[in-house]
Amino acid sequence: MANTGAQKRFRDYTEGPILPQLARFVLPLIATGVLQLLFNTADIIVVGRWGGSTPEECETALAAVGSCGALITLLINLFIGLSIGAGVTVANDMGARKYEDVSRTVHTSVLTALICGVGATLIGILFAKPLLTLMGTEEVVMAQAVPYMRAYFCGAIANILYNYCASMLRSTGDTVRPLIFLSAAGVLNVMLNLIMVLVFHLGAVGVGIATAASHWLSCALIIGFMLHTDGPCRLEIAKLHIHGDKLKRLLAIGIPAGVQGMLFSISNVLIQSSVNSLGKAVVAGNAAAANVEGYLYTVQNSFYQATLTFVGQNVGAQNYKRVRQCILRCALSVAVVGFVLGNLIRPFGESLLGLYAPENPAAITAGMKRVNLTFSVYFLLGLMETGSGLLRGLGKSLTSTVVSLLGSCVLRVVWVYTLFAAMPTMEVLYLSYPISWALTATAHYTIGLLCLHGRRKREEQRLSEEQLLAAVEE
Repeated sequence: MANTGAQKRFRDYTEGPILPQLARFVLPLIATGVLQLLFNTADIIVVGRWGGSTPEECETALAAVGSCGALITLLINLFIGLSIGAGVTVANDMGARKYEDVSRTVHTSVLTALICGVGATLIGILFAKPLLTLMGTEEVVMAQAVPYMRAYFCGAIANILYNYCASMLRSTGDTVRPLIFLSAAGVLNVMLNLIMVLVFHLGAVGVGIATAASHWLSCALIIGFMLHTDGPCRLEIAKLHIHGDKLKRLLAIGIPAGVQGMLFSISNVLIQSSVNSLGKAVVAGNAAAANVEGYLYTVQNSFYQATLTFVGQNVGAQNYKRVRQCILRCALSVAVVGFVLGNLIRPFGESLLGLYAPENPAAITAGMKRVNLTFSVYFLLGLMETGSGLLRGLGKSLTSTVVSLLGSCVLRVVWVYTLFAAMPTMEVLYLSYPISWALTATAHYTIGLLCLHGRRKREEQRLSEEQLLAAVEE
């Protein structure tokens, strides 16, 4: 790989005005996340409206898809978490202008993604029924939930491989091409959803098949691009090899990130199990509200991705003063955007939920309880995410995981078995979210800024020693 090609296509975030760069990075990423979320939205709207011949059958199909969401995220998160390690490693190497190291990371990561994808596929297909049973899924819902989950995991290899490749492209500043690839996959997903449900009457399993097919298309497009580009993320089949030093770095950042995602998912699975105990209408309403909430999350998570890249590149360049400037702007931006969007969407909650569960007032009422308790304070989640991005960009991925374990996951588990057990209502259950977001965000930023201060002091001391040595030699 020629260095000139890498430099030509590398967006340098180690200098220049930060806010315009942040906007150019985040806007395509938001659009990409929205399209990715549309996969699940299309699933839910199609089955909620046309997944059966009666409203009751449609509600069952909707509950089947919704009951799998937290479990699918749990199983996928560990493997996709490793893609964060790939992205941060590429960002560090790009900031340090180590282009050959970028190539070694790319080829190590792609092969690792293939192995992870096979593992996730086998787990999802073989253990779908026992895992859904452990979650307390109703028998009438289970009949559609199991085949839906198995169909979904037929695309797990493609989903994981795409996420690894997209993470590495974003670390070089390319957030546009993943958007283009997902646009094509999104069109295919919607078309196949309608065909599978309206023409073949396959219900929940039909939308699972459609989602898996769309994952394969986005994967094929991004791999095809990387095979033909001469940029820093060029992929060559003959160079596929697991380089020990790069795998070690990838795992050091990625495993804690994946474990953190799993821990959040475990707490969400526990909450989903609590929701399942409240009846089918509540499960359907929660699924619809969670999907609407997902659009807010993808906006907030885009700033997390930006924080990883901006901090990662500047850490590689050892520009710690700019790291502080980047995190300040990312934190302010995510807080303002999250507060404004959450409070703009909240008044339209009933209308939006009606898209997913038409003629189902019980489900809409249940969904609105989640909307009212979380949307107006959703900016707290954005602050938690960017705080985690700061720690990971600094190489403190394990620290972020420990903080998240204590501040969010343990708190939610304790909450479910104490307060919710004493007062089993939706309001009590959902109140655990904003409290855990606020506590975890505070810890992330406190530790991150202390680590950053320590690094700046050490760097200043090193420079002073070098200057003193140079003066003595003269």
